[in-house]
Amino acid sequence: MSNAMIISYGQMLLLINEPLKGIKKINRPDKIYLNNTNLLYAYCQNSKKGTIRETFSANQVSQKSHLVISKQGDFTIDNKFRVEIGGKNKDFKQIKDIPNSFLALDDIKIGSRAKIPLWLFGFLY
Repeated sequence: MSNAMIISYGQMLLLINEPLKGIKKINRPDKIYLNNTNLLYAYCQNSKKGTIRETFSANQVSQKSHLVISKQGDFTIDNKFRVEIGGKNKDFKQIKDIPNSFLALDDIKIGSRAKIPLWLFGFLY
């Protein structure tokens, strides 16, 4: 885990912050996820599909990369790549005109250009 931006408490919670500095960094986390989708299904039987997608992607990416919340898009990875998570019909509206931005989409088998199938994140772990 790099720079304490992601903190895992007993492998139950995954806390992800915005890239802040100074005293603002110790405030409450911006997003709290259960550490993985298995815990999400066990404790929250009626989870929204978007929450499941974000939990999966945060868990997979955070194993090897620095992950922070982004104001445009869902996550910024290694201070370089912007990712918006969604279903197959998600468009680039939230991340348009942002360099190195990608859509990680559920329910697609093959990606093209800046669209990445969400299931490929499973190979990052």
